[in-house]
Amino acid sequence: MILAGDVGGTKCNLAIFDVVDDRFLPIEEATFPSRDFQTFEEVVLRFLELDGVSRLRAAVRGAAFGIAGPVVRGRVKTPNLPWTIEVDALQNRLQQQSVDLINDLEATGYGVLILESHEFQTLNKGEKDPQGHMALVAAGTGLGEALLVRGEGKVYPVPSEGGHSDFAPRNELELDLLRYLLELWPHVSYERVLSGPGLLNIYNFLKDSELGQETPWFQEKVAAGEDPAAVISTAALREECPLCVQALDIFSSIYGAEAGNLALKVKAVGGTFVGGGIAPKILPKLCDGTFLKAFLDKGRMEPLMRSMPVQVVLNPKTALFGAASFARVRLEGAEGTRTGDR
Repeated sequence: MILAGDVGGTKCNLAIFDVVDDRFLPIEEATFPSRDFQTFEEVVLRFLELDGVSRLRAAVRGAAFGIAGPVVRGRVKTPNLPWTIEVDALQNRLQQQSVDLINDLEATGYGVLILESHEFQTLNKGEKDPQGHMALVAAGTGLGEALLVRGEGKVYPVPSEGGHSDFAPRNELELDLLRYLLELWPHVSYERVLSGPGLLNIYNFLKDSELGQETPWFQEKVAAGEDPAAVISTAALREECPLCVQALDIFSSIYGAEAGNLALKVKAVGGTFVGGGIAPKILPKLCDGTFLKAFLDKGRMEPLMRSMPVQVVLNPKTALFGAASFARVRLEGAEGTRTGDR
């Protein structure tokens, strides 16, 4: 048995997995609102106390948790939560020797390697190089980025904090967006734009700049407790609100541009994957050409960009499965690598 977790700024997904013939079978699963807990240790212990889980605890041989934040020497201070998580403390609380903390995009990278073909939506078929490196970008509560580097017949998911790199506007409207955001924060990263809160930032920029008019029901829904980003994206996809349509269009275009930036940096001729919680929810928008147009728009490098496959990751549990895969690799004595056929 393996204990695995996908730990984000909004929710924590935890599961006990059994591994049978290279298949990861979730035996028990639960989701917890992250902000309801003072520490991550409290989340894990609450999960292990559940009726169906407690009977399996003694059978757990290893654990791994994908964390939304920079993991350095077994320690991470989460940027979107007031948590500090340390692997030594988890080992002591869980009474488990094999416990690992990895970046959530690193976990997603391991998960991508074990998904089936039907769990992807292709945006650009390209000409996949089986020996080429790959890129992974994922917008959710924050913006995660990772590289999947090939070497010696294996794939090495490499985490990064590229989502916090400087936002680079490409036109006058995006320049105005940057100026607007600089009034709010001294440093404007891509995460300030490409995330759930980022979509709201774009919406507010358009509204406050009088580039669109807010519909009366928007604030009513937000006041009732609905997630603003979900309200914007749903209204945009249903074409119920011109301001929401414009906000999601800008979001999708910047998303494609940054995915292309990452693909260029790793020369992702093996493919670029768009993961995270937002992508499957706005899939019709990602498929309408806005994302891909921005991805390809790299001047003299456009022919190279056209050769790169681009796929949306549809399985919302990819990071959870990836954390379980990493734990298994560690138990088998590897150094955090896995051969993948993608």
